[in-house]
Amino acid sequence: MIYVLIAVTSLAASFLTFFSGFGLGTILLPVFAIYYPLPIAIALTASVHFLNNLFKFGLVYKNINWKIAFKFGIPSLVAAFFGAWALKNLDQVKVGITQYSISGHDFTITWPGAIIGLLVVLFAVIELIPKLSDLSFNEKYLTLGGLLSGFFGGFSGHQGSIRSAFLLRLKLEKSAFIATGVFIACLVDVVRLTFYSSFSVLKDQQTDFMLLLLAVISAWTGAFLGNKLFKKTSIGFFKWFVGIFMLLMGMLIMLGIIK
Repeated sequence: MIYVLIAVTSLAASFLTFFSGFGLGTILLPVFAIYYPLPIAIALTASVHFLNNLFKFGLVYKNINWKIAFKFGIPSLVAAFFGAWALKNLDQVKVGITQYSISGHDFTITWPGAIIGLLVVLFAVIELIPKLSDLSFNEKYLTLGGLLSGFFGGFSGHQGSIRSAFLLRLKLEKSAFIATGVFIACLVDVVRLTFYSSFSVLKDQQTDFMLLLLAVISAWTGAFLGNKLFKKTSIGFFKWFVGIFMLLMGMLIMLGIIK
């Protein structure tokens, strides 16, 4: 059952998130966490995320806006070290705001989740309101966006939602938006995996590499299909898809339903 669930989740998440530039890790992590301790689940998700981003990089690298990529990517790279370091030293301790139950399932709203979720929801609302969607960021805010995205990417894996929120405001072409985000995600993933590989809990566990390989291949398939469909989408559909997806994911993160 685990193989089917992971394969279907990886393929569907990779396909959907090809457009938004984020969400694969956010969707896949809770599924891995059903079967593995959270540190293992985070590391496995990061591995799939990185290998999938490398595959997407090969599909879209020609469209990267290198100026934006480095202005946002370098701060992300630096901040990811501190985020991953915090995760390692805090040992998954995240201060809870409150807990609640739905149909017998317990959920915890944490400060990191509330902050990330609220940011994503606010950016989504801006994107979905016509008068506000015409607003754009000055590039001077890229450093702040890179630091926030990189830190939370290293700490909890939620790099893409914040990155997409900032890149959307730059009014990039859809191809440049996706390609630039993929390059930045690869930078952060390298840092994350470097730190996660040193977690002592990982050394004491047996990793199912066949399951990991299945997840990667499924994610690649989803990305390939997403790339094919992406070429046929209009910019209007693209912006609405990203905005609605950000709103949904932001609310789920904020409520602690997706970690």
